[in-house]
Amino acid sequence: MVGRELSVVVAPELRLFVSPRLRRAGAGDAELRVPYDGTSSLGHVIESIGVPLTEVGSLAADGRRVPPSYRLGPGEAVHVGAIERPQRIPLPRFVLDVHLGTLARRLRVVGIDAAYRNDMDDDALIAQANAEQRVLLTQDRGLLKRRALRLGGYVRGTRPDEQLADVLDRFAPPLAPWTRCTACNGPLVPAGKDEVEQMLPTGTRRTYETFARCRACHRIYWHGAHSGHLDEIIAKARQIM
Repeated sequence: MVGRELSVVVAPELRLFVSPRLRRAGAGDAELRVPYDGTSSLGHVIESIGVPLTEVGSLAADGRRVPPSYRLGPGEAVHVGAIERPQRIPLPRFVLDVHLGTLARRLRVVGIDAAYRNDMDDDALIAQANAEQRVLLTQDRGLLKRRALRLGGYVRGTRPDEQLADVLDRFAPPLAPWTRCTACNGPLVPAGKDEVEQMLPTGTRRTYETFARCRACHRIYWHGAHSGHLDEIIAKARQIM
């Protein structure tokens, strides 16, 4: 099959990843004609057209389910299916790349373990994801194709509300609002007013009685006037789940 082409059908959900040079007009599972060297694994072929394997739910050759390591035989047609939602993952926790800081804070608001720092390079992100069994969330397709990465997910949407909805729909993590620090991701624990009142603004000390403190960074939280927007985020998250 050296110098031949493959017939590859990509599920509609995955066509946004396909290289523009291979896209063709048409609705549904449109067929692509993909150059094939006769020796590469199917996984390599799929990533060469632009689709990260983290986003692939199934691979079939002539209707038979095959792994990414499969070597194609002469004339075999390929079908690439999308991840089924919700996607089952070992642990519902994540690490986000440097461009998804707002999404990280929103995940924390609804109680999801979301590690984030704005100074992490790709190697450090992959190392943390692997060491802590976290799903690496990113919109960097090249990062998702890194062979060292064990668990990853492409985040769809340009606005934070769209991105949060996509992550919740895909992974269905359990929600636990108001249990994580939005600044550092640490767990929140109840704090008596007498423990924290010396650190509160005068108006807050006079108006509020219920507080929480981050066990990691010691930041203090209360359900104040600023919480309306966060309540709206939580309400929308619960509708998705």
